[in-house]
Amino acid sequence: MNRRDFLNHALLGALGLGTLTGVYTLHVEPFWLEFVRKKMPIRHLPSHLEGKTLMQISDLHVGNRFDYNYLINAFQDAQKLEPDFVVYTGDYVSYEDAMQFQQLAEVLQHTVKGKLATVGILGNHDYGKNWAEQPVADQISSQLEQAGITVLSNQQADFAGLNIIGLDDYWAMNFSPEKVMTQYDASKANVLLCHNPDVCDLNVWNGYQGWILAGHTHGGQCKPPFLPAPVLPVKNKRYDQGEFDLADGRTLYINRAIGHSFQVRFNVRPEITIFELAQA
Repeated sequence: MNRRDFLNHALLGALGLGTLTGVYTLHVEPFWLEFVRKKMPIRHLPSHLEGKTLMQISDLHVGNRFDYNYLINAFQDAQKLEPDFVVYTGDYVSYEDAMQFQQLAEVLQHTVKGKLATVGILGNHDYGKNWAEQPVADQISSQLEQAGITVLSNQQADFAGLNIIGLDDYWAMNFSPEKVMTQYDASKANVLLCHNPDVCDLNVWNGYQGWILAGHTHGGQCKPPFLPAPVLPVKNKRYDQGEFDLADGRTLYINRAIGHSFQVRFNVRPEITIFELAQA
């Protein structure tokens, strides 16, 4: 093979590989859901909750940016796992207009519910444009409650011996962690929900020790192998995905999201997390 033929073959190969990568990134990985299983040791966990499961679902982003029927299919698969607790960590819609309320209603007909509790918090997108439309947040909260999801906004509640603390969104209008963290009781079995992991770096924790479940980053959605994700919507670029020991008794887990800001993913599959509760 002469040099010219070699270069032509190489170019065709590169074009073919690029086409396959594009198809995969746009049409395969965004809908290739991964169920991630992890242990969750919790201080003061009641013995009757040992071995129970807690499922985290984050960042649905129901809207016009991808076919949300994928979410319905994913929920149906998740229901088969019969989780004991289900927590939703915000961003139920990619809000553009009132159409998202109807779209969300369609998805919430298939809500994954826990046998013991189903709890959620809001994310920034749930506050509409510029994260500043309270009526949008009120409507979404109402729809979640009607679907059987208890919404916590700087509040806590005990569910069968598991105390779940829910913070409102950091970027939105009602972020007031002091309302609930001043009531933090270290003698309880606590799990905390917080949409944006940047909150972990604020001085709002009042000595909290335990798990923090977050979302928001989507893991960057596209990540080159062996390199960090180039786009992350957080100040602390360390907070991309997965588990972080914060070295002060707190353990952060960032879910990669089930939905997408836009229909594109590479090396960052969408995720539903299933934690097995254990006594620490």
